[in-house]
Amino acid sequence: MTALLAILCIALIAIIAIQIGKVTELASKIRGEEDMQEIINKRNANYSMVFMVVFLVACIISAGYYKNYMLGYGPHVAASIHGKTLDGLFNTTLFFTGIVFFITQIMLFYYAFKYKGARGRKPLYLPHNNRLEMIWTAIPAVVMTFLVVGGLDAWNEVMADVTPDEEFMEIEGTGYQFAWHLRYPGPDGKLGTRNYKLISGSNPLGQDWTDKKNLDDIHPSEVVLPVNKKVRVRITARDVLHNFYLPHFRVKMDAVPGMPTYFIFTPDKTTEEYRQELSKYPEYQVPDPNDPEKMLWETFNYELACAELCGSGHYSMRRLVRIVSEAEYNAWLSQQQSYFMSSIRGTDEDPYKNEVLDEEVKQRKMEFSDAVQKAMGATEAEGKVLRLNYVYFETGAAKLTDMSRYELDNLVETLNKYPNMTIEIGGHTDNTGDAASNQALSAERANAVKGYLVGKGVAAGRLQTQGYGQSKPAESNDTEAGREKNRRIEFKILTQ
Repeated sequence: MTALLAILCIALIAIIAIQIGKVTELASKIRGEEDMQEIINKRNANYSMVFMVVFLVACIISAGYYKNYMLGYGPHVAASIHGKTLDGLFNTTLFFTGIVFFITQIMLFYYAFKYKGARGRKPLYLPHNNRLEMIWTAIPAVVMTFLVVGGLDAWNEVMADVTPDEEFMEIEGTGYQFAWHLRYPGPDGKLGTRNYKLISGSNPLGQDWTDKKNLDDIHPSEVVLPVNKKVRVRITARDVLHNFYLPHFRVKMDAVPGMPTYFIFTPDKTTEEYRQELSKYPEYQVPDPNDPEKMLWETFNYELACAELCGSGHYSMRRLVRIVSEAEYNAWLSQQQSYFMSSIRGTDEDPYKNEVLDEEVKQRKMEFSDAVQKAMGATEAEGKVLRLNYVYFETGAAKLTDMSRYELDNLVETLNKYPNMTIEIGGHTDNTGDAASNQALSAERANAVKGYLVGKGVAAGRLQTQGYGQSKPAESNDTEAGREKNRRIEFKILTQ
């Protein structure tokens, strides 16, 4: 029994010795791996510091290189008064967030370097620290307070509506798939009312033609605005959500169907002034791919776009924007014709078919005055003859219609202005019917005109009448248009 116990003890000692050897060998190996791991940790920590330096330097260099392509930097400074406020707010925000960005990146990589894994180093668990909590709560709160207050101040300045005593102009932009329909007020400076129920193929905006403010509104194909003039833009949509976007003026507002919005801005740089600014930058001193004969800065234009993905034709929402001087704007505006006069007047939608509108009265008066001045300066007898374009009679009769009074009043005013002027009033007809009857009718109509003038105080001795019937056609009587032109009243200046 004793021998067996001795053998077992020897065997146990041998096993222990063997295990101790294995443990020693394993410990040796472990110590080598720890050394290698420590080397790797140091290497990665050094690499992270190098990466931090390269990364931050690259951020600075790339920002400096690409700043001219970023809105608000390089050549593309704001072209509106309020835009500078927004750009300043953006720069302030960028300044503080930039500081946070650099501090956090430096701390991130520095802590990875400083607290790299090392033999004998133990982590310290810090579950709570009131001082740190106060610091990283208080500092952002103070900074955010200044940013938010500054933002609210900018918002109140930019989004403030006009007051009744302010001088401004108002235009309207209606978005639809896929274009902007623009509307400007005419000489009255007011936009007329709209009703979506009135929208039709000939009335795309649903303008209420019984509202006379609509009669001089124009529908231009481009946005033209005077520099340094406050502009209020009415913004609407006809189908889906759009966005009225003028990037160079820092204007961006949703166009929502059924919910009109607005924006106010004052452009302070003309298109030409902006082009001159662009000409100072090398990236714009290259030929325009679409017009190689001109430099890129020479072909630059402001634009109106849609900043919402409103459908497959979204790209076609782009409209040209021109900012010009006050004189150029007035010249452009004087050449525009109202949509009502060009597309609605005289149609079934015209509620004023039997009326002469105030604008037409003014226009006819100017035309008449110009024609009289030209006739008075003529040396040939034919040049002394003027047609009364807006004198009308009842069909087949010599009774003047009420709408003739506007033209005849212009003639009365001319005769009063030139008291020595004498005229012959001539009546003409087409060749429809009997020649003798036409002759008599033309004479009666000439006498009817004379009677109107005498009734307005013109001396009868200054007026002669003559019925020419169908003997002097102005056009061929073979067409209805020609016959219509032949039915006319003319007057000839005899003395002036």
